[in-house]
Amino acid sequence: MKRKWFVLFFFVLGAMLFGLGTPSATAAASRVRVWVVFQPGMKQEIARTLQKSGAQFHYTFDRLNAFVVTVPEQALQGLQHHPGVVEIEEDAPRYLLRRSAIQPYTVTMNTSGQTVPYGVDMVQARDVWDADRDGIVDSGAPTGSGITVCIVDTGLYVDHEDFAGVNILGGYSQVGDPWYEDGAGHGTHVAGTVAAANNDIGVVGVTPGTVSLYIVKVFDNNGNWTLSSDLVDAINRCADAGAHIVSMSLGGSRKVKTEERAFQNLYNEGILFVAAAGNDGTSDYSYPASYDSVISVAAVDSSETVADFSQKNDQVELAAPGVDVLSTIPWVDVNEVTVDGVTYSGHHIENSARGTASGPLVDGGLCDTVGDWSGAVVLCERGNITFYEKVSNVESGGGVAALIYNNEPGNFYGTLGDGNASSIIALSLSQEDGQYLVTNKLGFTADVVSNLTKPASGYEAWSGTSMATPHVSAVAALVWSAYPGLTNVDIRNALDATAKDLGEPGRDPAYGYGLVQAYDAIQYLSGSDDGGGDDSNSGALHVIVTTDKAAYTHRETVYITVTVTDDNGAAVQDATVDITITTASGNVLSANGTTDANGQVTFTYRVNAYRDGTGTYTVDAAASKAGYTSGNGSTTFEVQ
Repeated sequence: MKRKWFVLFFFVLGAMLFGLGTPSATAAASRVRVWVVFQPGMKQEIARTLQKSGAQFHYTFDRLNAFVVTVPEQALQGLQHHPGVVEIEEDAPRYLLRRSAIQPYTVTMNTSGQTVPYGVDMVQARDVWDADRDGIVDSGAPTGSGITVCIVDTGLYVDHEDFAGVNILGGYSQVGDPWYEDGAGHGTHVAGTVAAANNDIGVVGVTPGTVSLYIVKVFDNNGNWTLSSDLVDAINRCADAGAHIVSMSLGGSRKVKTEERAFQNLYNEGILFVAAAGNDGTSDYSYPASYDSVISVAAVDSSETVADFSQKNDQVELAAPGVDVLSTIPWVDVNEVTVDGVTYSGHHIENSARGTASGPLVDGGLCDTVGDWSGAVVLCERGNITFYEKVSNVESGGGVAALIYNNEPGNFYGTLGDGNASSIIALSLSQEDGQYLVTNKLGFTADVVSNLTKPASGYEAWSGTSMATPHVSAVAALVWSAYPGLTNVDIRNALDATAKDLGEPGRDPAYGYGLVQAYDAIQYLSGSDDGGGDDSNSGALHVIVTTDKAAYTHRETVYITVTVTDDNGAAVQDATVDITITTASGNVLSANGTTDANGQVTFTYRVNAYRDGTGTYTVDAAASKAGYTSGNGSTTFEVQ
């Protein structure tokens, strides 16, 4: 018999928590932003107590019995000892998970029509809706139609040419910038992977522009960080908008139990959550991806190899393309130099000038000293000194533009640094182009262009687990549209069961179950895949939940047994069971397991009456297995 043990922690908030240097703690040293969780029925009393302490209220979450407030730090100790306060937690920051240092890449756009990003076929999207590859959606094919994906991000540039005709249901902005604008570009890039239209321009998404989108903007146009409470508000708005799937290319290093409970509650109500695993290349957890109610997504490249930046831990569940992913952005950034009739693409060195320049091409070597470069376009090899120093030397020597070429294969992104600027254009070039120009084209006229048009319909290839996440969200939409009567648990199980196994056999920390596969998941649910359900076992699951006795006292162990049978009363093995315990104090605890040959799985919970209260506890269980209609059951027990 398989057992799943609860490991329960009571998190005591103290001075150490607020000395960690987070944005919420350092913004005002004497005031802190926190979650305050209260006992059921104590809302008004706790609100009055907080008001007396000088609290600024940000959110009230009635379903969580929680306020989010900014309070004087000296008020925390008194609040912790209030009998109506269950818990106080930091309102932890959440960040975008696009890589800040993007890897060099080569992108070939189809100038005569639509380009299909490599990730679309890697996840089998066109095998689902364009099997004959004629560019036309196959009649009757699942396309994501009827499914709503809510994207929680930086907003969406709705006037982008590749969203014409896409069903955008609306949106909401938590920041001053409208949800239908996207100065940072991150949300627009994510949305393009999900739903760029199938047309004769730009790119196509994993769904061919047929899924419905709802947008919640939690980051401003500069992509600045948000907080766990903002994220909880966002997923509630997604739920209110009727979202089936919530896609979150964001995360933070700190777990927040109240945030976790919010995700679990909505997961239990049928929403599928997908989030980025993180970009630190470590085994650290990122949240919300590492909550059990959320699919954590790792990034792989075009060779199906995990990216070096992708997090690797036991919460990683699925992998998807996340390196050099071509998608939509809300600007057109032209950076190039033309020499002897040939144009070479580059990248704008951040904080340098924009515009045009022209002059003879000269070799400045490392540009580590000021030369006599009056009116010239100067080639500088990367290395030895900073980009700012190189560009300053070119500018001081009279150069009209600096072209910094790499000292290793490929191109790079560079910056002059915060607070630095130049009055001349500076571009980065690949090592190959730079060396060729130094060897063959010195003395030729070089015409340099660096122009940014914003907003505009543009396309770029970006990297990060942020870019992998929308692939999984969109695949889930494709599969769900094929079987709209199934639950979020059914869809999640199908994606896990049919993922292409990569890395170590079975689930592993780098790839999870493997590369998400749309066509195989649909075949699995149809019963035509060898690993799928058996049609002879189709029907409904029946769930019975029992405890070993009716009443318990502090520190006793509760044994909760879930039994799953089919329509004929036969035990169902390998059914996935998710349970939640709602305590007398309103805390919600969760666990999951798999039924044995007797159709049973047993969970244990050790009573902590001081934390979770005395009275009635409710246990809810949901069972699912491919080929069956999911089932639910519940029971109660008393803590005295």
